[in-house]
Amino acid sequence: MTAQTQAQAGITERIHSLDWDALSDQLDQRGFAITEPVLSARECQALASLFDGERFRATIEMARHRFGEGRYRYFSHPLPDPIQSARVAFYEHLAPVANRWADLLSGDNPHFPDTHEQLLERCSAAGQDRPTPLLLRYRGGDWNALHQDLYGEIFFPFQVLTVLSDGGADYTGGEFVLLEQRPRAQSRAHVLQPPRGAFVVFPTRERPNHGAHGYHRVTLRHGVSTVTSGERTALGIIFHDSK
Repeated sequence: MTAQTQAQAGITERIHSLDWDALSDQLDQRGFAITEPVLSARECQALASLFDGERFRATIEMARHRFGEGRYRYFSHPLPDPIQSARVAFYEHLAPVANRWADLLSGDNPHFPDTHEQLLERCSAAGQDRPTPLLLRYRGGDWNALHQDLYGEIFFPFQVLTVLSDGGADYTGGEFVLLEQRPRAQSRAHVLQPPRGAFVVFPTRERPNHGAHGYHRVTLRHGVSTVTSGERTALGIIFHDSK
């Protein structure tokens, strides 16, 4: 998709137009995938500007909870249209991968419905009805500890993240860190700097990995390295709702 075509297409269409065969291969081989830029610089700026608005149900000061340093805010309903559109469109493509991964992992692994609306119905039945998409803002010296975003009994095994600030111009440092805790082996870190407006797709809790004796579980946590200067704003889209 050319830059001009991308600008003309809606976010839903842009997500559907991504090379999902290649992205699925990346998820299978590496445990994460990075899309081409989906959001324009103007769209990134518009989303980042929401941070100081009133569309949020909760604001978390990370230092207070020993989560790191920085601040993040969970959106309230209704979600902004671009975020709602992205949440629904990404889910449509990730649900089949989630179900395939569930089949590869031993144990009682849930399968997921075809539509995001059906997932939220499942969340609601479990008492999870608070929206989880969020904006995160870091300034010089801020960072995010390694963690998982589970929020309740029902959780979808993927989430997506995009950095709305321009790395190198708006901020330095602040890399996205994905840590694999491999069984009977040393942990492995992936340090990622996705282009502005591109999305990282990564596991919420674990992924299947093929070893000498078939598939086994690899646990993952994610965080953000220290921002050394400037200001970094990111959008996280989590597909399940929270208690």
